[in-house]
Amino acid sequence: MMSSVLKNSPNANIDKNVLKRYMDLPVNENIVQATYIWIDGTGDNVRCKDKTLDFIPRSEKELPIWNYDGSSTNQAEGHNSDTYLHPRAIYPDPIRRGNNILVMCDTYKFDGTPTETNHRKGFVEALSGCKNEDIWFGIEQEYTLLDMEGRPFGWPVNGYPAPQGPYYCGVGADKVYARDIVEAHYKACLYAGLKISGTNAEVMPAQWEYQVGPCPGITIGDEMWISRYLLHRISEDFGIIATLDPKPVSGQWNGAGAHTNVSTKKMREDGGIKEIEAAIAKLAKTHERHIKAYDPRGGEDNKRRLTGRLETSSIHDFSAGVANRGSSIRIPRGVADEGKGYFEDRRPASNCDPYSVCEAIVRTICLNE
Repeated sequence: MMSSVLKNSPNANIDKNVLKRYMDLPVNENIVQATYIWIDGTGDNVRCKDKTLDFIPRSEKELPIWNYDGSSTNQAEGHNSDTYLHPRAIYPDPIRRGNNILVMCDTYKFDGTPTETNHRKGFVEALSGCKNEDIWFGIEQEYTLLDMEGRPFGWPVNGYPAPQGPYYCGVGADKVYARDIVEAHYKACLYAGLKISGTNAEVMPAQWEYQVGPCPGITIGDEMWISRYLLHRISEDFGIIATLDPKPVSGQWNGAGAHTNVSTKKMREDGGIKEIEAAIAKLAKTHERHIKAYDPRGGEDNKRRLTGRLETSSIHDFSAGVANRGSSIRIPRGVADEGKGYFEDRRPASNCDPYSVCEAIVRTICLNE
């Protein structure tokens, strides 16, 4: 029996077999459909538009700068709305396939200055000052699937599922919901060449996680945003909403984060634990600044999640510990035992801008700002 959410979803009721007839139509091999993707004025939503190219680009540098109506994305005034898309990275398109591509862009105003939500530029500038650090990032992206009425997918219409416990890494129809989206997204990310390293069901039913990394420098931000685009785009086909809200359900239900794993060259070498401890000492002095950088609304979204309960630290206090999932910074047990590796910053919210998060970390631990 089809669930009520699918009955109520316009997208899920469209016959995809009809679409396939047209998607299979042959076109000239030099014709490329390029999907330009960017971050809008909210700082956590993606937008996209398509452009036809008459050549197969070898790199993003060959792609034209494009523009869009920034007044419709909260990035410009209506009387001067042209906002510009600068291509920064290209990926194979798993939706259209063939020679078609996804293009990650950053955004600029008419006078050449970056828009307020263009944090990529600042991250690039920070990285330029610490090239010898060879810094790697990995991000654990948690998200929640919702029905068209805003309830977690699969939850009872009236009431709640059984308490948390059996859902984390669960298997079975009574424990996990909409694995189809997870599988489709995983394979699409692999096709696009993203460094997606795994996925699992999370603690709250209808909540999932995937991991991207380790990625050097700027690539973590580019790949995270493309992976998010694919998550939303694939969920669209299923008629289900993927939300990055850090606390989609109030009460005794886990929130959603984007735990960020960090490692420099010295941290990965023998005795690197001393470098990790030094980095943590620096982070302890800049807690407030990092909290402001770790969600798009300067900490307001994270207030609902970082309560000191349900595997989170308090938003007001900095803490660190080995294998402690209730701390701001966690040193994995294996890292402590081996004496080298990486640390995990558990504070970033699920809807954070990875460019902003990683820039803040680089400026603190590498540039001593």
